[in-house]
Amino acid sequence: MFRIVIVLVLLPFWGIAQQTTIVDFLRIKASVTPHIAEKSIDGNMSVTFKMLQPSDSVFLDAKDITLSETPENNGVTVSVTPKTIVFHHQTIFQKDRIYTVNFQYRATPKQALYFTATQVWTQGQGKYTSHWLPSLDDMNDKIEFDLEIAASGEQMVVANGRLDKFTLYDDKIAWHYDMKKPMSSYLVAFALGDFKIQKVNSNSEVPIELYISKKDSLKWEPTYRYSKEIFNFLETEIGIPYPWQNYKQVPVSDFLYAGMENTGCTLFSEAFVVDSIGFKDRNYVNVNAHELAHQWFGNLVTETEGTHHWLHEGFATYYALLAERQIFGEDYYYWKLYNSAEQLMALSDQGKGQKLLDPNASSLVFYEKGAWALHILRELVGDTAYHEGVRNYLKKYAFGNVTTEDFLKEMQQVTEIDLSEWKVNWLQQTAFKSEEAYQSLRKSDFMNRFFETVALRNQELSNKKNLLRSAIQSQNDFIGQEAVYQLAQEPFYEVEDLYALALQTNNIFIRQAVALSLQEVPKTFQPSYETLLEDASYVTQEAALYTLWVHFPEKRTTYLNRLEGMIGFQDKNLRQLWLALALYTEGYKTSDKPEMLKELLSYSEASYSFEVRQKALDYLYSMGIDNELFVKNLVNACTHHYWRFRDAARNLLDEFIETEANKEKVLGLFSSYSEAEKAYIQRKFKMQ
Repeated sequence: MFRIVIVLVLLPFWGIAQQTTIVDFLRIKASVTPHIAEKSIDGNMSVTFKMLQPSDSVFLDAKDITLSETPENNGVTVSVTPKTIVFHHQTIFQKDRIYTVNFQYRATPKQALYFTATQVWTQGQGKYTSHWLPSLDDMNDKIEFDLEIAASGEQMVVANGRLDKFTLYDDKIAWHYDMKKPMSSYLVAFALGDFKIQKVNSNSEVPIELYISKKDSLKWEPTYRYSKEIFNFLETEIGIPYPWQNYKQVPVSDFLYAGMENTGCTLFSEAFVVDSIGFKDRNYVNVNAHELAHQWFGNLVTETEGTHHWLHEGFATYYALLAERQIFGEDYYYWKLYNSAEQLMALSDQGKGQKLLDPNASSLVFYEKGAWALHILRELVGDTAYHEGVRNYLKKYAFGNVTTEDFLKEMQQVTEIDLSEWKVNWLQQTAFKSEEAYQSLRKSDFMNRFFETVALRNQELSNKKNLLRSAIQSQNDFIGQEAVYQLAQEPFYEVEDLYALALQTNNIFIRQAVALSLQEVPKTFQPSYETLLEDASYVTQEAALYTLWVHFPEKRTTYLNRLEGMIGFQDKNLRQLWLALALYTEGYKTSDKPEMLKELLSYSEASYSFEVRQKALDYLYSMGIDNELFVKNLVNACTHHYWRFRDAARNLLDEFIETEANKEKVLGLFSSYSEAEKAYIQRKFKMQ
């Protein structure tokens, strides 16, 4: 049982003042049908709760829903306000009695439920699930949720819990998912789309289901590479069995974040869907481990409120780092710690440092400073005490809510070391403890060698050239990159031999540093630099193609021919750059240019994810494209649900309409816009 206190302001016509109702919501069973064309949802709900004190009413959070039908509920009436759905008993809800109330509703959510061109998915982080599913916004309220989602026969539905059965309804199939344990409502989730699935079992026989869009089925292995290893490692490292029935992972388009740790059902951005080449530069491993760690830290034990948010994000970040250390090695682990320390120190130096216990702290603080706090804590108390304290903490507060003091009590009980100074330094201080972090990093031989290379930055080239040579020859990814980036500060003719040496290492990351740092490529270095076009890295190829195209116009055709047909990452970085350069290149495939432009324009359409569209719109605008399709796609982007993309599109539109002719084009297409697009244009141009 999970006790919650609800403060309810009743509607004035009831003639009842504010009251406090104490109730256990035990189970919410919902059957929902998304309507893709209308971007709405119909729901049929059954809510079971136990009264802990007598009252005549209780409520659920429900944002802007309407009741469709309310069957007889044994003396209970159901009504709605703009933010709640209220159950009102004609006499009294009696103490210790269990009640079940049924009702049907419809919602057109402004948040939490998103409809893309090919998918429907949820994102409830914070207090948003009640926009599509009446529930309780407070994270302290944990309920068992069982979902049934109806979809067409061509679509697959994934949700929290175990897939129990299917039911046929006319032209739809209802997917029944059953949860066995209670959870906070922000972790309720489903995704609907054209997915394929592969299944594996963990060493502890937990079923792991890995989904992918059918169009990306050939990318399944590199996308989910190390998934089973991550699961096995975290279960062993944490020391508490995975707490849920199964684990699913689903990539979705136009997602708002990198990933979201819904209970037993992580949704993540399809930007992390990669092939084996893309894996080297942009893989899912960190997000994979981070969201899985949340199944313990955040889902099993949940913060009481935002002051303790680091108990979610700091822990998930730290355990993801541990998983990456297991996969990529000790150097990688310390490199990641070093990079986050650099960011945190910069924040402190700017006077923008924040306490880890500040509920308004930035993500950088909650995530990275939280991870550093745990790294230092573990060094302080030792591995044995650290593991014991974490296990005790998870066991004691399983399926409950926690504060930082709850965690500290469990840690203090397993060590004789006084943790009060650690608490002040890492939880209560705004500044980042840079010296303590530095001394911790110095425990790594790799970091000592790296710091020696960093220390060369301000030295004269004559004093450090041989040391830079040794750093490049070390073949260490991070030390070699640091050495190459220092070359960019020197006259090329004095370090050409070191650039050549960097390319000769055949280390993909050292070579990539050459591609990213060398802005001017002398003629003498052209043949060597051209070899970067063949590297198995989409980042390197993109940088090299653009640099060569700019500096050696006489060979543009050669370079374009070498990378013709390459796609790159999910955002089609190589293909879109190739199209833009091919369109700019005079005399290159002249008869094919209309089709090239058509293809580039298509990538700005709503059928593609915002990552693809952003690149396309930027390229098209830079090329001076101003046709009707470009204008429509740009205006559409201004109404997108992802605020970063939407704001970028609005800024682009502002630039576009600086000329009166373009402004007239935007307004001239007004009748062809959707209602949302019309509303935006009316606001922007102050139209009546």
